[in-house]
Amino acid sequence: MTKQHACLKTQWNGREAYTLQNDLVQMVTLPGGGHIAEFQFLASTGLPVLNPLWVPPWKTMEPYQYRAEKDAAVYGPVNEGKLLSGIAGHNICLDYFGPPSEEEAAQGLSTHGEAPSAKWQKTKLHTTSQEVSLTLAVRLPVAGLRFSREIRLRRGESVAYFAETVFNERKADHFFHWTQHVTLSPPFLGNDTSRIAISATRGRTHPGGYGGNELLVSGRNFHWPFAPGRSGKSIDLTRPFERQGLGFVVSLLLNPRRQVQYVAALNLPHRLLVGYCFRTSDFPWVAIWEENQSRAAAPWNASAQTRGLEFGSTPSPVTRREAFAVSPLLNTPTFSIVPAKGKTAASYLSFLAQVPEDFGVVRDIQVAKSDILVQGSGRRSSLQLPAAGLAEYGWA
Repeated sequence: MTKQHACLKTQWNGREAYTLQNDLVQMVTLPGGGHIAEFQFLASTGLPVLNPLWVPPWKTMEPYQYRAEKDAAVYGPVNEGKLLSGIAGHNICLDYFGPPSEEEAAQGLSTHGEAPSAKWQKTKLHTTSQEVSLTLAVRLPVAGLRFSREIRLRRGESVAYFAETVFNERKADHFFHWTQHVTLSPPFLGNDTSRIAISATRGRTHPGGYGGNELLVSGRNFHWPFAPGRSGKSIDLTRPFERQGLGFVVSLLLNPRRQVQYVAALNLPHRLLVGYCFRTSDFPWVAIWEENQSRAAAPWNASAQTRGLEFGSTPSPVTRREAFAVSPLLNTPTFSIVPAKGKTAASYLSFLAQVPEDFGVVRDIQVAKSDILVQGSGRRSSLQLPAAGLAEYGWA
């Protein structure tokens, strides 16, 4: 193992962190909630070092240390404040996707389940001359689950491989939600400077609006990427931050004819692409959440710009009761299952790349035997990224 191929215990904005790096990229993950806070090229590569992932404009803390009596004034009440106190970048939603019920909040539960607010533990660190991997795990006592996530980087690849497992500690089958809440923000994202790409088909705008600050008409079906705007014109959802002071949530059904799906975002000035690939059988839905300086309450203070590309087993961030009341949707399941005293697993990957000049925008992303293939719309429209780890996860 060289100095450029390591997993180091570090600090991120005053919080405990682990930094994985190979010869091309580094990724920062936080034991406080398991959030992925950074994914970027190393400066030594000469490639853009912009971090696409959201760093909140407020100072975060370890979410498992949140106490409503002293922290609610800064981060909000427990139903969302516990999550917001520690949120960053890519977080996991488990075992539900959305807010808790009033009764659940009274028991100390917060938005998106126990996992993104709990303390995760390192259970394994593995290094060789060709790769480095870190496994963090967390126990979810209310749900009766255990969860583990392995992150692996291979030498010579700008790809991060994720392998996740949910263990059921109880003697009954468990129905749950499993969503990767990937959140991007400026300076990577901008209305004129970036474009979003998703292997989506149909969509539906959130029936509950957006707290009176809706960019889109509520409860309306549409075909990706054009959604009905409240102004009367169609909104191109490939362009973030259409109108300051407004936000939205939409649910997207991914293309059921594909075995592997993708979400991606391209920064045009830097030609920097970030993407995720995952199996349809694991995560058939994407929820898009956009906050464009509309939420005035603490800790938002009308200062945040974010675009969430949230791929998972359920389409909408609503209470557990609401979610299970509408299942299935568009002939597609809206939850995951882990059998009694059993386990279920999923794998996916994230990647960075600098696309060629005259690449245009992303038209398609495929995985091959040992490569990620990205197709653009411009004259130099093909990009091939090495990804030899695909075979290890049974993708090839």
